[in-house]
Amino acid sequence: MRPEIVVDLAAIRHNARTLAALVAPAALMTVVKADGYGHGIVESGRAARAGGALWLGVATVPEALELRDAGDIGRLLCWLTLPADAEDGSLARAVEADVDITAYTVERLDEIVAAGSGDQGPRVQLKVDTGLSRGGSTLDDWPGLVARAAEHEGAGRARITGVWSHFACSEEPEDPTNDLQEKRFHEALRVAEEAGLRPEVRHLANSAAAILRPSSRLDLVRVGLATFGLDPAPDADHDTDLRPAMTAMAPLALAKRITAGEGVSYGHHWVADEATTVGLVPAGYGDGVPRHGSNVLEVAVEGVRRPVRGRVCMDQVVVDLGGDLPPAGTPVTLFGPGDHGEPTAQDWAEACGTISYEIVTRIGGRFERRYEGVER
Repeated sequence: MRPEIVVDLAAIRHNARTLAALVAPAALMTVVKADGYGHGIVESGRAARAGGALWLGVATVPEALELRDAGDIGRLLCWLTLPADAEDGSLARAVEADVDITAYTVERLDEIVAAGSGDQGPRVQLKVDTGLSRGGSTLDDWPGLVARAAEHEGAGRARITGVWSHFACSEEPEDPTNDLQEKRFHEALRVAEEAGLRPEVRHLANSAAAILRPSSRLDLVRVGLATFGLDPAPDADHDTDLRPAMTAMAPLALAKRITAGEGVSYGHHWVADEATTVGLVPAGYGDGVPRHGSNVLEVAVEGVRRPVRGRVCMDQVVVDLGGDLPPAGTPVTLFGPGDHGEPTAQDWAEACGTISYEIVTRIGGRFERRYEGVER
């Protein structure tokens, strides 16, 4: 074997079904940005659709076009457009491909409308910033944006299909910011309605809110991480039947003995206090193994958790085999669902002081990707 990422498409289908049932009657959007959080944008999108996701969501116009070019024809939302998208014709292609495109400002709204050429105009969604202070119209600019959108729709130049926003603290259900954002969103909806807009979908909830905050589900929820079986709110009390879909593996390249007092890897930040054996795993920070994982990550070798020793290198890590000498080629599980005692992406995230989103999205590099649970 070579280093590989194994993606269980049956798990993605299961998670989509579970989440669709949980949030009903709201519809489910599976977010597949960043190459499907490292799981493959096209394959994970198909699996999510098969599990009941009526919508897919992406960040960028090229991501939207990748899905359309692969044959996806369902509802698809894109929310991060750039001036270059209009300049190189990508925006016009996305409009022609019936992608819902998000506008934050009057200028961007006008740019999207100008990219349309059909009788009904482009499908446009409007995003309002209710407290994340990231993408979206400011509350002060919102009345002007919805007024301009209503003008375009009234003239047949656009279809305003959605109004939405995004939580900042939904994984912390007791944070008062959640109540404030929901209140602001409903006020923004009222302003949009007074301007004459009647969008098909109103949506606010991301993965954590979809699970923890039923009041925010509205017409549609946008679920990314949870569709891939990872917990978006690991510190919150909930019981949702999700199955992690990704396993990262690599073959052992070498096992050898070292004596007490020998240092391991760059800088000798770990020194053996007794004789042991170490194994070389051909995966490093060039493949998305976090360098912050030096001396704190664990992997599984022959069903036993083994600690990473010393610095994570660009191409490899060293693990303590505790006296064992398995042969080269022995499979090493970096992380997986945890069903057989192996570390999980959440374990890696906690060890590195980050979130599981980053672990699964970054892993890759020279890894091959293989799919299981493919529907025939």
